[in-house]
Amino acid sequence: MTTVQQPATRSADDIRGDFPILSRLVHGKPLVYLDSTASSQKPVAVIEAMSQYYETTHANVHRGVYEISEEATAKMERARVKVARFINARQSKQVIFTRNTTESINLVAYSWGYANIKAGDLIVLTGMEHHSNLVPWQMLAQRAGARLEFVPVTDDGLLQLDVYEQLLQQQPRLVAFTHMSNVLGTVNPAQEMIAQAHAAGALVLLDAAQSVPHMPVDVQALDVDFLCFSAHKMLGPTGIGVLYGKRDLLEAMPPFMGGGDMIRTVGLRESTWNDLPWKFEAGTPAIAEAIGLGAAVDYLNAIGMENARQHEQNITAYAMEQVQQVPGLIIYGPGAARRGGVISFTLGDIHPHDLASILDQEVGVAIRAGHHCAQPLMERFGLAATARASFYVYTITDDVDMLVKGLHKALEIFKL
Repeated sequence: MTTVQQPATRSADDIRGDFPILSRLVHGKPLVYLDSTASSQKPVAVIEAMSQYYETTHANVHRGVYEISEEATAKMERARVKVARFINARQSKQVIFTRNTTESINLVAYSWGYANIKAGDLIVLTGMEHHSNLVPWQMLAQRAGARLEFVPVTDDGLLQLDVYEQLLQQQPRLVAFTHMSNVLGTVNPAQEMIAQAHAAGALVLLDAAQSVPHMPVDVQALDVDFLCFSAHKMLGPTGIGVLYGKRDLLEAMPPFMGGGDMIRTVGLRESTWNDLPWKFEAGTPAIAEAIGLGAAVDYLNAIGMENARQHEQNITAYAMEQVQQVPGLIIYGPGAARRGGVISFTLGDIHPHDLASILDQEVGVAIRAGHHCAQPLMERFGLAATARASFYVYTITDDVDMLVKGLHKALEIFKL
C-alpha cells in the first residue's frame, strides 16, 4: 500500500482551507475537484490580491503620472519579477505577458517563425502535443513551405528518442515539444532533448503549461530558447500567460501585434518599437491578472515546488494503485515514476462522457472527458476519448477514494 505524504511545509487540510470552492456542494455532495490539468482552483490569496487591486489601485499602467497609476504599474511589474525568479530567468524583461500558453506559442510562430522559417526547413514536433503546439506550426509550415516531422509515442506513452535522434540528423530549424503531456502525464527528458537539439543547430520551444505549475522549472538549467505557460493552471487567474525567451532572440524578433504601449515613436507612415518586454504587449494589459499571477507565485513558493512535486507523485502513485483495482479499467501512459499528476483511462465500454456525468451526479467528482485537445494522440491509441483525473497541491487521498467509489457506481449503473 502506498503511503501518501503531504507537502512538508503545510498540511493538505490547511492548504485546502485556502480554496473556497472546495467547500461547496454539487448535487448535494461535497465537490471533489480532479480536473486541475484543465484549470486549477484559486486560493484566497490570489482572489484577494486581484480584488484589492480593483478596490484600491485600478488605473491603466505605464502611462499615468498620478499616484494610483504608478501603484498599478509597480504592482504589475513586481509580478513580472516574481515570475522571472520563479523560472530562474536572468532578467524580468525576458518575461512577456500574453493571454495564455496558446498565444505564447503563436507569438513565437508568427514573430520568430515567419522571419526565420523558409521553404524546405524542418520543424520537429512529437505525437503527444496539445493542439496549441501543433496548429501554429502547421499554419507556419503551410505558409512557408516548411516540413513537419514527428517523434512517435510508444505503447507505454514515452517518446521514441531513437527516432528523435534520427530526425535531428536532418538539421531542423526548430524543435517544439511538451515538457509534460496533458493526456498521458508523461514527463519528457527536456534538458537532454534540448541539449541534443542545440547540438544539431536547432532552437527549442518548450510547452511548459503542465510542468511549471507542478514541478521546479529552471530555464537557465534547461538552456531552453522559448518556454510557454499559463497562469490559470498554476493557481492564478484566467486570461494571462507567459512567454519566456532568450534575450537575443526576443530582441531580434519583430512585434506580434501593433498598437499602444508596444511603440517608441509613431508617425503616419512608420513607427519604432518599445523595449522588451513591452514590444510584445500591445494595448492595455491584463493588469489584475498579472497581479493575481504574482500572488499565485508567492503561494506556490510558500509551499515549495519540490514539495508540490513530491506530493503529486505520491498522490498519483496512490491513485494508480487504487483505480487499477476497478474491473475493466485501463490506464494510458507510463508508470507513476515517469508521469505527473494525470491519469487518463477508460472503463469497459462506458463512454468517457457518460462516466464523467455519472461521477459528477452520483458522487460529486469532477473529471475531464474527451480528446483533451490532443486528437492525434487519441488516434495513436485507437481512442475517440478518455476520462482524465488530475491532481494538485490540494488533492488528498479521500478525493481519490471518492473517485474509486464513483467508478464502482458506474459499473453498477451499466451492469458491468
